[in-house]
Amino acid sequence: MTERTEQTVTAAPSNGERRYEVVVVGGGAAGLSGALTLARARRSVLVIDAGRPRNAPAAHVRSYLTRDGVPPAELLATGRAEVTGYGGEVVKGDVVAAERLEGGDFRVVLEDGSSVVADRLLVTTGLTDELPPVPGLAERWGLDVLHCPYCHGWEVRDQAIGVLATGPLAVHQALLWRQWSEDVTFFPHTAPEFGAEEYERLAARGIAVVEGRVAALEATDDRLTGVRLADGQVISRQALVVTPRFTARSGLLTGLGLETTDQEMGGHVVGSHIAADPSGATALPGVWVAGNVAALTEQVIGAAAAGVRAGAAINADLIAEDTRRAVAARRAADRHGHAHEHAREGAPTKGDAIPEEEFWDLRYGESDRIWSGNPNVILVRELTGVEPGSALDLGCGEGADAIWLAQRGWRVTATDISGVALERAARHAEAADVAGLVDWQRHDLGASFPDGVFDLVSAHFLHSPGDMPREKILRAAASAVAPGGTLLVVGHAGFPAWEHNPHPDVHLPTPEEVLESLELPEGEWEVLLCEEHDRIQNDPDGRPTTRRDNVLKVRRTKG
Repeated sequence: MTERTEQTVTAAPSNGERRYEVVVVGGGAAGLSGALTLARARRSVLVIDAGRPRNAPAAHVRSYLTRDGVPPAELLATGRAEVTGYGGEVVKGDVVAAERLEGGDFRVVLEDGSSVVADRLLVTTGLTDELPPVPGLAERWGLDVLHCPYCHGWEVRDQAIGVLATGPLAVHQALLWRQWSEDVTFFPHTAPEFGAEEYERLAARGIAVVEGRVAALEATDDRLTGVRLADGQVISRQALVVTPRFTARSGLLTGLGLETTDQEMGGHVVGSHIAADPSGATALPGVWVAGNVAALTEQVIGAAAAGVRAGAAINADLIAEDTRRAVAARRAADRHGHAHEHAREGAPTKGDAIPEEEFWDLRYGESDRIWSGNPNVILVRELTGVEPGSALDLGCGEGADAIWLAQRGWRVTATDISGVALERAARHAEAADVAGLVDWQRHDLGASFPDGVFDLVSAHFLHSPGDMPREKILRAAASAVAPGGTLLVVGHAGFPAWEHNPHPDVHLPTPEEVLESLELPEGEWEVLLCEEHDRIQNDPDGRPTTRRDNVLKVRRTKG
């Protein structure tokens, strides 16, 4: 069975890394088939392909219904086009590490230093063929040095075939290849001594046995012509069959705590693989495998089928999680009353039934867009025409304020407790061509706070239905303002007009109370604005109503 080692759990992403529902590591038949299945299921999927398929030396893919004889490179190119045609992404690169994050997500690190984050992993990295160390053998692998009769048997039918014995399954292999040619020669080479019964079976099928160690292969005009023994004798052969040791490319999985296990055939070990259930699910939740990394003897069509099974299983697993989150969000909304309003647009309630981070992820997961996509009107009013500098946006949500600032030349650090919101905000920034000006960071501001000082620190509607330490956070915000910089705090002064049951146990502070709670050192700050104002806000039915908010704007004169 698969062994597990102790796992290291890393902090959740906070730097705006691209996030996908599924990252597929490996771009062969298994990986692309899994990605195609997931893309057609409307999942965000990225395939990372190292570009070194195991069957690259082969001229054709065989026994693949309707695709028999297709060159391997053509099959993969068609597969990549099909994946991207459904919205999937394929990139070329080497994955050097994967780590599990808090909350169960995965960070995948590429050789160039870039990284992405995934909810689920499908690993289809294949295997390495460890060939016998015979001079001239590796150079002809996949050409006329062969292994699988169902891949190459027809192409060498009736030719002079040799079988190089290096293990106890060699007699079985020789008898298998006898189906394709009457001219089969068995070279015991370095295999264990066989018994009389094995030699009788070979003789019964007309398979010649040539004793002695094989020293090298001989080729003329890029074709195998013979097998040279240690004594110098050359046995004419047109093809040579070998049995590699199959070793799963499992380094990525080992780093996640999954170890390989031996795979046996006929009671003999033929290599190492990653154990998984029939769907490809490993012992590590969230990680699936497909293709030769899991089943060493799988052919291309079987690897593709395994990728489809894994893709379908991953989609089902994500559906189960989506449903769990939706149920939790529905229950949380019932418990929180009107807590469906976001920190930027809603008033707080008490009683947090689930962790704040999970609540906001669930909230953002309810829709592809929660807010209008427009920047807050007070921010626009107060910052239009101001010389850009560095800015910190607290509770950035889907990023409208941060993007508006970046479009005007500000270098923005934008934070939110919700990874779902940050991923969405990062996509919006890319679409607005300002991704390089915004650093998206995930923070529970009551527990962690961005480093540095800023020319502008903005906190718009920093309310929450849970027990968020708002005064503590705003004092940290004031400490992050550089000399000459500005702190802009906008909040609600009252509940929405359509709410018929206001919350008497909830206090919305006045701007004067916010100013007092900041505990600003006397003589070091200048109050520029401290007032309440009305604005238009549509009710749930789209009818315009009036909402009362407040704003505090202070400038740091000394540091």
